[in-house]
This record gives sequence, C-alpha cells and structure tokens, in this order.
Amino acid sequence: MAAEKKSISDLSAEELYALAREREQQEAEHQAEALRKKREALKQKRKEIVARHRTELAEIDRQIRDMGGRAPKARASGGRRRGSISGGTISQKLCDIVATQPSMGISEIREQAVAAGIDPKNISQTLAYLKRQGRLVSPRRGVYSTA
Repeated sequence: MAAEKKSISDLSAEELYALAREREQQEAEHQAEALRKKREALKQKRKEIVARHRTELAEIDRQIRDMGGRAPKARASGGRRRGSISGGTISQKLCDIVATQPSMGISEIREQAVAAGIDPKNISQTLAYLKRQGRLVSPRRGVYSTA
C-alpha cells in the first residue's frame, strides 16, 4: 500500500482486491487464534478433571484396602485387551506352540494356531515381531524355534 492513505473511492480494483485479501487473512488468523485458545482451555479443563478423577479413585481404592479388600487395577481401555485370547496373548500362545517342537515350519504353526483358536491372518507378522523381540529364532526361512 502507498504511504499516504487513500479513500476507498480513490482505490483501484486491484488495490481493493488486495485489501480484501489482507482483511480475510487477518480474520482467518484471528479465528485460528480464538480456536487455539479455546482448545487450550478445554485441554486444561480435561487435565483438571482427570486429576480430580484419579484422586477420587485413589481415595476409594484406599478405603477398599483399609477394609481388607483388594482394589481393582486400573485399565487403560475397558473390556478385553486387544490381541488377547483366552489363556494369554496371541504372542504368548504362538511361543507356546513353537516350544512344543525343536523347530516348526510356518504351515505347522498356522495349523496348530487355528486349532488353538487364533486367527491366522496376522501370524506371520506376529512371528516376525517375536523374532525381533528375541523370543523366537529363525534358523532358515519359514522355520522357527524358541530362543
């Protein structure tokens, strides 16, 4: 813009358009700042509620223990754990299956896993995970044994 201030009627169409874009940008920044402040306030409110909830739960657990009971352990998510089956996790079950023999091929592991009620679609990924964790070893491709 020019150093001197022009009246709106003296501005060209391009200058008016540039002024309008600048104003839109300022309004968008203002709205973004307002949203950020609101989001931060909500996060702070959530943090306070969670802290209060934890202290109330701790007090209730303490009262249960004082009465001779066992306080339930907190779980991050309600219900059944992801990746678990009756009797342990899928990883543990696969380790148990592989431990039944000195070494097993992937097809044998898959057959026994299906018989144990494990969904066979992610067995290869789980075996690779167990190998990276050092719980299984693979002397050659497609063959696994316990570490």
